[in-house]
Amino acid sequence: MTEFLQFLRLLQRNKVTLILVPLITVIVCFFLVKKLPDVYESHARIATGLVDKTDQIVTTQRDEQDSQISRKFESLIQAMRLKKTLDQVSYKLLLNDLKGVKDSTWREPVKEFSEMSKSDKSKAIALLTQKYKAKEELFLWKPFENRINKILDDMGYSANALREKLVIYRTGTGDFIDIEFEGDDPAFTAYVINTLSNEFISFNSSRIVGNNRKTIEFLQNFMMQKLDALNARMNTLKNYKIQNRVLNLNEQAKSIYGQMADFETRQQMAERDIIAYSAAIKNIDNKFNPADREYFESALTSLNQSIVASKTNLRLLNEKYVQSNFDPKLKAGVDSVRTQLVTQIAAASDKYIYSPMASKQDLVTQKLTMEISLELSKNSVSSIKNELKRLNKKFDGLVPNEAKIQEYETGIDIASKEYIEALQRYNEASLEFSFPVYLRLIERAMPGEVQASKKMVLVILSGVISFTFCVFVFFILFYLDKSIRYPLQLANATERPVLGYLNVLDKTSSLSLSGMNSSDGKSMRLYKNLVRSIRYELDNEKADPKIIAVTSLSEDVGKTSLVIALGWAFSKINKTVLIIDGNFGQPDVSKLNPDYSLFDTYLKKDVMLDATPGQISILGNKGGDASLLELADEKLINEKLTALKTQFDIILIETDSLNAMNKAKEWITFSDRVVAVFAAGRSISEEDQSKIQYINNLGEKFAGWILTNTEDIPEQAGKIGKPVEV
Repeated sequence: MTEFLQFLRLLQRNKVTLILVPLITVIVCFFLVKKLPDVYESHARIATGLVDKTDQIVTTQRDEQDSQISRKFESLIQAMRLKKTLDQVSYKLLLNDLKGVKDSTWREPVKEFSEMSKSDKSKAIALLTQKYKAKEELFLWKPFENRINKILDDMGYSANALREKLVIYRTGTGDFIDIEFEGDDPAFTAYVINTLSNEFISFNSSRIVGNNRKTIEFLQNFMMQKLDALNARMNTLKNYKIQNRVLNLNEQAKSIYGQMADFETRQQMAERDIIAYSAAIKNIDNKFNPADREYFESALTSLNQSIVASKTNLRLLNEKYVQSNFDPKLKAGVDSVRTQLVTQIAAASDKYIYSPMASKQDLVTQKLTMEISLELSKNSVSSIKNELKRLNKKFDGLVPNEAKIQEYETGIDIASKEYIEALQRYNEASLEFSFPVYLRLIERAMPGEVQASKKMVLVILSGVISFTFCVFVFFILFYLDKSIRYPLQLANATERPVLGYLNVLDKTSSLSLSGMNSSDGKSMRLYKNLVRSIRYELDNEKADPKIIAVTSLSEDVGKTSLVIALGWAFSKINKTVLIIDGNFGQPDVSKLNPDYSLFDTYLKKDVMLDATPGQISILGNKGGDASLLELADEKLINEKLTALKTQFDIILIETDSLNAMNKAKEWITFSDRVVAVFAAGRSISEEDQSKIQYINNLGEKFAGWILTNTEDIPEQAGKIGKPVEV
């Protein structure tokens, strides 16, 4: 807060500068902007169709997020501000000037334009027309194109010049893009906006159509690739089935498996019959004795031959019947041979194979019948086993085909899904791109209206900026200024207390002993009050009598004035005061009363001084290059000063500055208290640090600092006492 108040005081001291500089700036700016042309502004609006889709014939059901829509609007706005887009407007503006199109030229030709010949203009028209159609930029490394670009810049037609006055923005969260342009001609602003809008709409439409065409072509090629891949896989499967004679693998497998199951059932039945017939025949044989069997066999020899032949035919037909998977056509032949065999067996039964005495004719018939059935069963088992082997071999041959066909069918299924997905994307893209969303200029720009003049704003702004700049400069000076102007600064810089400060006196004020009593000006009254405060602080430091030495870091800081003022202040409280001029280099105190006694005379002779309460006595010196101890030895000086202390309550000694360190130290040695004077507005240098260190080493003997030559001091900065951190 203190530093801020100090800065305000600095501004107050330089208030004339703070007033004159902005005033001059405002006046100069007024005459500079007086001739500026009026500004016109035109406005146009473009509908994008990104938000409002009511005009779209086919709309997709995809809901877009606000952030996605915002990015699309930002892309459109940035594309409209591209140099490539603005170059189209620049080309048309310059072409109008080159061709001299009526009502489409608004700028005075620049020097470069005026100096162009007819051939150069024709060449420029051809070049700009070619660049306009190709939507190309000017190649600045080519001399003629660089010349055309310079003309565009000079006439204010360049992309950068147009972009500076162009404002493009989205209206809230709506579906529209607004375009605003400022210029010095109302028709010019409308022409620029309308041309820019048309060029951008054309550019954006061609870009959409081109991108859609590329997308459709890509999706169509992609779809055909998937279709070709699907057809190739299907042809591979077809060729494999033809080569391996596969009609319907599943049905074939089911048929073979069914035949195998049927044959296995018949095999089990035949094997069961074989076991049953064998056991029955064996039981019948056991009932015959060897003589019966011999008679039986001899009687049937001829019949057995015919029966064996029939059995052979029956076995062959039965094998064919089994191999044909029990074909009904062969069943008739088998039944016919079986009937013949039964007839032959019956014939054998009609003869008396056994002796008439025997009664075993029925058993013989049963045995013959069972033997035939047993033979048929054995023959059937053999045929069935052979057929089962054939079916198993055929079934085993279907397994590799099944694996290969499944592989082909899986590939066909994947290729079919890929094709269907590609077809679906192609159809969706074809439907969507058949009705693309185009930008529309729904509000054309009309000749611009004159805008409120910004001249006064510029004038006011110039004053504000200049004033701010001055304040900034003063702040930098204040920040870099290390000078001490206030007691608190001095206390913090020296780390010692400040007893008080003294203001600067008017030039008419007198600091003589008589002037202190007679002068009554404002500054003198303040000065007296401040001196009384310092006197109070010193009077409480030590009881009377006391010797107070007044020194400083350098010359011309107001020591003499302070000594005289302190002498006056002590005399006003009815004390006997003696002032000793110990400054041999500048004996200013001695000049106040040149006829009075000299200190060197007092040391050598017994001089009686008048010690009257309320009066001030002075001991001067002759000046010159001398010091206290050069006038007398330490013992004598000590005796003389002790004697003076018996006569006077207060002895004030003005010493040399600490530049003459030895001279000041000699006086300080014999003093009771030391006061140092520092002039406001000066800074503490590196050389002063050793002097301040010496003062600080005095300890309690050093009473404090007194700041002189101060101006008006704020309350916070004017506080005295111990140093504080700031």
